[in-house]
Amino acid sequence: MSDDIRLMRVYDAKGDGAPTEGKVFLVDRLWPRGVRKEELHLDGWLKDAAPSPELRAWFGHDPDKWREFSARYERELEGRPEAVDPVLSALDEGPVTLLYAAKDSEHTHALVLRDFVRSRRGREG
Repeated sequence: MSDDIRLMRVYDAKGDGAPTEGKVFLVDRLWPRGVRKEELHLDGWLKDAAPSPELRAWFGHDPDKWREFSARYERELEGRPEAVDPVLSALDEGPVTLLYAAKDSEHTHALVLRDFVRSRRGREG
């Protein structure tokens, strides 16, 4: 299950031949700057699976807030588990790629989202 969900910066997935796997979902609430919609080959844009605007603003990509951000974001996801249903369904067919725009790949909400989906899948599977 370790390779079931791949994370990738949206800027690395632009254009033809991008190294995405399986179904591809954008998991940011805002459309990424400088990316045209036709540059991405998406199976869905999961705005509701992204952190709330309030949580995103509070975090501000500050690594010192990462642990608290992760806990708060997971609570948000627990409050709207249906937001990840498209990912869970896609995983039944094969691997999934989650795209995010953040520069810091060690402190991105996509990590928390991936782990949340994996834990839900484990409970349902």
